[in-house]
Amino acid sequence: MTTMTLAARGAAAARFWGLALLGSALLAASAQVSLPMWPVPATLQTLAVLLLGALGGSRLGAASVALYILEGAMGLPVFANGTGGLAVLAGPTAGYLIGFLAAAWLAGLAGRGLPRQAAVLAAAHLVLFVPGVAWLSGFVGWEKALVAGFAVFIPGTVVKTALAVALLRAARRG
Repeated sequence: MTTMTLAARGAAAARFWGLALLGSALLAASAQVSLPMWPVPATLQTLAVLLLGALGGSRLGAASVALYILEGAMGLPVFANGTGGLAVLAGPTAGYLIGFLAAAWLAGLAGRGLPRQAAVLAAAHLVLFVPGVAWLSGFVGWEKALVAGFAVFIPGTVVKTALAVALLRAARRG
């Protein structure tokens, strides 16, 4: 077994965090493509989260999301509609942001083969709604959270999941 030199480890870490930073920038850009809905806007973030995990792997996908959340917490305008700050992380959409972590990690398990990729990316997309709806329910109640925080997003979820599968397959062919 060979041991990685200190320089090689440093280079690998720099590459990993550089890619994670690029991933967080992609996620920030996807947050700005938004349909203003209340209490949760419809954005391209979930598509970006799925692709970050599926293309980069579980660790890199989750690290990209974690950096994105940290950037937003520091006040950078990376969240939907150019918002940022701790108030967003205490607001109605905070559960979805946390759900992005689990979704990116799970998407990293997409592997090869269309059935597996479709199933894993669909599950990853649905997983992010669990903390999202649960958190949102504290603001609007369970019934409204299920409708306004999940049901209205079902058509977009189906389309974005299918698009993520198609983009993943295209990227892996090239």
